[in-house]
Amino acid sequence: MHDESRPLTDPTPDERRQGERYLVTDDDRAAFARDGYVHLTGVMSDDEMLEIEAVYDRFLRGEIAVAGKDFNDMTTGEHGTDPTGYAVINVMVPRRYLTSWQGNLFERRAHSIAQQLCGEGMTIDFDQLLAKSPGREDAVFAWHQDQAYWIDTDDRRTATCWLAIDDSTIENGCMQFLPGSHREPVRPHRPLHGDRGASHTLVTDLRDGDVMVPVEIRRGDITVHNESVLHGSGGNTSAGSYRRAYIVALRSESTVAEERRRGFTHSHNDAGDVLDAVDGLHA
Repeated sequence: MHDESRPLTDPTPDERRQGERYLVTDDDRAAFARDGYVHLTGVMSDDEMLEIEAVYDRFLRGEIAVAGKDFNDMTTGEHGTDPTGYAVINVMVPRRYLTSWQGNLFERRAHSIAQQLCGEGMTIDFDQLLAKSPGREDAVFAWHQDQAYWIDTDDRRTATCWLAIDDSTIENGCMQFLPGSHREPVRPHRPLHGDRGASHTLVTDLRDGDVMVPVEIRRGDITVHNESVLHGSGGNTSAGSYRRAYIVALRSESTVAEERRRGFTHSHNDAGDVLDAVDGLHA
């Protein structure tokens, strides 16, 4: 509850969480516009995280069936094999495979945040689970811009909400961003392994003077980034624990409608010609 003796200029996480809504401040909006990303604290409380975590771990244990390439090792594209050997367990569009998860509290708060950062008319485009296995220096996300994966549209407003299921640190591979890089054209990207068929992952290169900023966040915190800020993350060198993240990406209603018209759903099972057409925009 808000202490009426203190102005609500620097609200606590408890004050920011307002039912299905999370309060975004003017400073948050300014950071998102300036840097291309923002760190929001305590979007989910400790108690609220327990329900999210329970469903998340059901996916990791394979208790919820996921089709084809949508359960894979993000570093290699390997799928349909023993996931205990994966460096980064990746579950694409989990809300498709567990429809009862649709509309969960994090989705609703993420929508509130996207509307406050980007304006009206935002909707969920896709969701994703990413778990970096412990002791895996190769659990790396190479530098990239999300827009390299996506179609170009007139309305590119995007808020990718990245929820930390575990404290996310430099040691276990937290997100790193290049502030302000969203103000430049999308850089040329290439498939990580030289063949899009081998892995869905696209990468680009840092340039002289690029200084990546690690953003360590606590369980229940999120980062929100736009479609073209350069980012990536290192491996998980911690012993014995995953670095788990739950992503809900929101884009404008018109953009999502155009993606779906073209057959693009962000599933790794999307048709090859659809993915090739998207890749060709940024080669």
